[in-house]
Amino acid sequence: MMLKIEGLNKIYKKDGKVALKDVDMNIKKGEFAALLGQNGAGKTTLINILSGNVKKTSGKVFIGGFDIDKNELETKRILGVVPQESGFDNFFSVEEVLKKQSGYFGIKNNKEYIYHLLNQLNLYEKKNNFIRELSGGMKRRFQIAKALVHKPEIFILDEPTAGVDIEMRHNMYDFLLELHKSGLTMILTTHYIEEAERLCDRIMVINSGEIVADEPKEILMDKFGREVRVSICFENPVDMRQWDLPTEFNGENAHNNQIDFKVDKAKLPSLLNAIASKRSDFVDISIEREKLEDVYLQLIKRRDS
Repeated sequence: MMLKIEGLNKIYKKDGKVALKDVDMNIKKGEFAALLGQNGAGKTTLINILSGNVKKTSGKVFIGGFDIDKNELETKRILGVVPQESGFDNFFSVEEVLKKQSGYFGIKNNKEYIYHLLNQLNLYEKKNNFIRELSGGMKRRFQIAKALVHKPEIFILDEPTAGVDIEMRHNMYDFLLELHKSGLTMILTTHYIEEAERLCDRIMVINSGEIVADEPKEILMDKFGREVRVSICFENPVDMRQWDLPTEFNGENAHNNQIDFKVDKAKLPSLLNAIASKRSDFVDISIEREKLEDVYLQLIKRRDS
């Protein structure tokens, strides 16, 4: 197990706020897991505990089999973290900072790998620029290079695409997927739910400091994403008032030649049969399952209710 967390709690002494409550987590080698949650849910607190920047109140944390309380140096070597915000030494160049970071982990002659990272992250041409000269998006990519420079076994990214333009974001997706294919264990926090749906194979949802869902993505979608959206187009205009469908099949929206439904997957055949019995001139049917964002909102609302 690459990451094992047992009964983790964090209570801030200053105001008594419970940031994490009885968190259990097991991440296997090679998994790409998403940690989703609203602002203040506990994501960053958890990451700061793993990276050694915040002390836990109670519980156990093992990184690569090492206890973070007893083997701090070993756990830091295993972990690579891209924080939301980080202080930079603005008076050094990109390459110099990455060399210093390599030296921090006792790695010498790391230029070839540094250049590989900079090429992959489209930063090679900026290698001689001071950190202060980089744009916000470039600084995010630089943080990724810095977190990877010592070749960690677990890679944690806290909002990695914040401030990155759309084209570069998609380039970064390709880069992260290649890292995952190489066998690297990865954990992603993001406000872009579509990122988690596209990149990750496991979804964890944290709300008010508690893990409220933890499943492989497909199992979670099957368990909570029971509804599908159905759009049906007809040759002629649609007038729902002329239909006598069961109440459960009331359309969400009707306009011109199209009507939209939202229905439980198990009832989809019944809906289509009911439609066919009323109108035979349909020319196109589109069926789309719920997205991860819909499932995520269900989980948050269910917990808060």
